Amino acid sequence: MLLLHLHEHGSVLRAAEAAAMTQPAASKLLAEMEDMLGVKLFERHARGVEPTWYGQVLIRRARSAMSEIGRATEEIAALRSGHMGQVSIGTVVNPGTNLVPQAIAEVKREFPDILIRVEMDYSRPLVARLLDGQLDLVIGRILGPEGAADLTFEALADEPHSVIARAGHPLASRDDLHYADLARHGWILPPADSVLRARLDALFLEQGLPIPQNIIETSSLPVMTSLLRGSDLLAALPVESVAPYIQAKLLTVLPIDVGVRMESFGIIYRRGHVLPPAAERMLLALRTTARWLYPGLRGSG
Repeated sequence: MLLLHLHEHGSVLRAAEAAAMTQPAASKLLAEMEDMLGVKLFERHARGVEPTWYGQVLIRRARSAMSEIGRATEEIAALRSGHMGQVSIGTVVNPGTNLVPQAIAEVKREFPDILIRVEMDYSRPLVARLLDGQLDLVIGRILGPEGAADLTFEALADEPHSVIARAGHPLASRDDLHYADLARHGWILPPADSVLRARLDALFLEQGLPIPQNIIETSSLPVMTSLLRGSDLLAALPVESVAPYIQAKLLTVLPIDVGVRMESFGIIYRRGHVLPPAAERMLLALRTTARWLYPGLRGSG
């Protein structure tokens, strides 16, 4: 806790107060940690303290440890009250609209008392929360080397994107649709730091077109679908994620191949980490449901 408070406050005095310690006791404990590890964890300067690379490693592990302790307390309380426990899942959009809900329904039929928490976001923030111990499982992608050695990835399927618009959109009936036509319309785009955003920007630049300036940024699928249905905005989405709206003739797929594909998404969990019983049951349901949804998937387990 002291490490986390030092990182948050950047001051030994304020960290000591937050940890209900005296400043001399906090300084002594920090010095003992540094002596034990043989490295300097924080740089001292006039404005306070700042973690070194060694300190950042330990802070990340400390955050994970504190999260695990908190989750363990919740799990014990659930078991004492006769419940099987809880599981926290993070998912990207496409599996969040089919795989995850169907797997949850399977678990709930057998174990209605399990508390299941679901977060929908992009892969990078979800994997960061997984590494911090805030999530048990993620259905997404590992997009870089950071933390990859600590993770296990079970590939499920790739995720081609199409241009989605409202039914009756002016471009929907065009047989000769070009990228320039897309660039002239407003777009609903993912946040600027997402991989999908970078690939959509590159798509227009490679065609010699300006990146759309009339944009709305959101990662919320309900917000996207509401905006699409009530305007002439466009969005790049997996068809499966909006299939009910397409079947109801509220949305449509524009007749143009944008060639935007994402790497395969899959089930991600921490390597060597023992999952709680509820998370183990959720993992089994995800694997079972995935084999039914994605027929080309090899058996996983």
